[in-house]
Amino acid sequence: MVVAKIAPSLLSSDFACLAQECERMLALGADYLHMDVMDGHFVPNLTLGAPIIKCLRPHTKGFLDCHLMVSHPEQWVDDFASAGADLFCFHIEATEDAAALIDRIHAKGMKAGMAVKPKTPIDVVYPFASNLDQVLVMTVEPGFGGQAFMPDCMQKVSDLRSKFPELDIQVDGGLDTENIAVAAKAGANVIVAGSSIFKAKSPGEVISLFRKTVDEAQAAM
Repeated sequence: MVVAKIAPSLLSSDFACLAQECERMLALGADYLHMDVMDGHFVPNLTLGAPIIKCLRPHTKGFLDCHLMVSHPEQWVDDFASAGADLFCFHIEATEDAAALIDRIHAKGMKAGMAVKPKTPIDVVYPFASNLDQVLVMTVEPGFGGQAFMPDCMQKVSDLRSKFPELDIQVDGGLDTENIAVAAKAGANVIVAGSSIFKAKSPGEVISLFRKTVDEAQAAM
């Protein structure tokens, strides 16, 4: 049985206090620190990159879960490895040789993740899943925070969980206290949430609720 891993999205944090925000989330019970990397090309927004990860790394021992919403992710593997990223998650839609990219990521000492957009069929992941550490099923269109959760994407999570029961399956986009049960029952165990954690009156309570909901759903499977 896989375990719950809660990954606050630092895209919703105060970037002027990024290191402190990371430590605050860890103190509140976060397992991962989700870093949204956007290049202004693969997605229309532009956010942080490897230099910021490198600056952040000495200030936190947290697991840096880097989601690269970028074109040509191959060109950034060395930079993110050197910067101290723990997991390098690329989009299947952005590469022409996913198998080679996964091998490169592992060779650099990072865990490898593969992300799929809402309209991408989940079966494109199947040939690579046994060599992946995590699959990210996007539940919004990548590129901006604060979008509404797409429940239709949960069928992809269910299909993936049925074929790969021990795989870490991450969901990202619009997750909150109202829909976490839907994602957990579908089989997601790694939960990314930005606004619903950072804007909550008690972020620690939200993290605890997410964990409890996922663990109960996994126990019932």
